[in-house]
Amino acid sequence: MNRTRIEWCDFTWNPVTGCYHGCDYCYARRIAHRFFPKTVGFNPHFWRDRLQEPLALKKPARIFVCSMADLFGDWVPREWIEAVMETVRACPRHTFHFLTKNPKRLPWFNPWPPNAWAGATATDQEMMDEAVNKLRLVEGARKYISCEPMLAPVILPENAGIDWLLVGALTGAKKGQPSPAWVESLVDSSKDQSVPVFVKNNLKGFQLQEWPA
Repeated sequence: MNRTRIEWCDFTWNPVTGCYHGCDYCYARRIAHRFFPKTVGFNPHFWRDRLQEPLALKKPARIFVCSMADLFGDWVPREWIEAVMETVRACPRHTFHFLTKNPKRLPWFNPWPPNAWAGATATDQEMMDEAVNKLRLVEGARKYISCEPMLAPVILPENAGIDWLLVGALTGAKKGQPSPAWVESLVDSSKDQSVPVFVKNNLKGFQLQEWPA
């Protein structure tokens, strides 16, 4: 596990790494090719020896699960995901944040542990609508959507039923800022539904970092 500068969590935990989405802005791929063994690279890999790491943390912590992977990608065996969930259930003092670009698999693991947050990434409206539809089916967990990077105008659909919204800019080699008008529209649509909004520090011109009650 590693301490992190991500504003909304304390640690990252990567019992699974690697991804096949192929996003051209992916920071994780660059890190993997630089620091992982060449035999692993950014191919999906299960680090079974890391499963027990959260148990060693005595103080409650917010943990981002698989910042170097998409744990719910179609290529990830169910066995790997269930092993991760076993650790989550064994650590009720911690809060575990999951985030995926493949939200259709999230309901397959109902009911979720109550200390888990199920999240989906939405970079445009099509992904937002898909994320909302699949998160509505998730049972047990808090639900959130991350619009990072925000690559197109996006609003929160009516009666979205989520608990939290993250917004951020495109970072890394292709870094860029979304239109302020896009951000304002998204924030307004969230406020209309009383959904707390957390705007990351990488997005200029906005100071809004709210948490669910």
